[in-house]
Amino acid sequence: MLQLRPACECCGRDLPPESRAAMICSFECTFCADCTSGTLAGHCPNCGGELLRRPIRPAEKLLKFPAITERKVKPQGCAAAE
Repeated sequence: MLQLRPACECCGRDLPPESRAAMICSFECTFCADCTSGTLAGHCPNCGGELLRRPIRPAEKLLKFPAITERKVKPQGCAAAE
């Protein structure tokens, strides 16, 4: 089950579970659409994988399966994946 991480790892932008701006790789590294299309050019800086829009969990399922609250933000921001 997806963790639905609460923030962009690059800029710290809030990405609540219903956000259509949340992008993830296959390891669930989480970034906002602005960082994904800009600095990261569509690729995860951690694994080099493709970043795609994170699916939205239906509200009634969030009650039983809530999103995590731990934020993972890089204090130095992100550089493009190599």
